[in-house]
Amino acid sequence: MCIYMLKNVNNTSEILLVLSAFCLYIYLREIKLERKLTRFELLMYILSQFAYVLWGISFIAKIWE
Repeated sequence: MCIYMLKNVNNTSEILLVLSAFCLYIYLREIKLERKLTRFELLMYILSQFAYVLWGISFIAKIWE
């Protein structure tokens, strides 16, 4: 019972992290259209794209288990 609850909490946190990273990516993309990104914003823009690729790979690997 406790293990299932922890798995549900883990899945929920993954969903929230993915959604928040997506919101950050959309926000930075809109800023990029208006002006040049600062170094930190550019770093976050690139890292959010890289994180989505890694998340996709890990998600596919988890399904294939």
